[in-house]
Amino acid sequence: MELTIKARHGKITENQRQHIEEKLNRLGRYLDQLTSASIEVTTEQQRNAGEVHRVQVTLVGEHGVILRAEEQASELYTAVDAVLAILQRQITRYKEKSWRRGKLRRQDDRFIEPESAAPSAPAYSEDETQERHITRTKAFTLRPMFTDDAVEQMELLGHTFFVFQDAESQRVSIIYRRRDGNYGLIVPQAV
Repeated sequence: MELTIKARHGKITENQRQHIEEKLNRLGRYLDQLTSASIEVTTEQQRNAGEVHRVQVTLVGEHGVILRAEEQASELYTAVDAVLAILQRQITRYKEKSWRRGKLRRQDDRFIEPESAAPSAPAYSEDETQERHITRTKAFTLRPMFTDDAVEQMELLGHTFFVFQDAESQRVSIIYRRRDGNYGLIVPQAV
């Protein structure tokens, strides 16, 4: 597994780097399909908490599996241990779902395709209107996957939506979590 460790607003000592590498290499025991891990350590001064270490770990595995966790603590070692506990739970959940599902794929789709997928635009008065701009652009690789795999990936990432390429139709689709707890599927069509 390829490890990339980045430090922002601070330095990581060699002992801390070894601790992080040692802990992350243990995850290979739980999921041997991991290809790379990206670790970002940020040190911040907070008024009420003092120095806080935030650790974000992104694991990438075969077949498009992405696991991400983030934790913060006053000590770096505590934050690393907390992130690894979250990742171990995510890996266990992923493996249990994969084992239960096996190689079989569902033919029927239990996801709801909304009639109007676009939410209505909120009404702002002229006083509340402020100029909005894009603060972050993210590029990613679309991998073919089934809708149940996309839901699982969205839940593992902790997001409310997920863009993917449908393995059956080869079209770009968007799965999202609805307010009632169910999922919606947006399938764009060219005009």
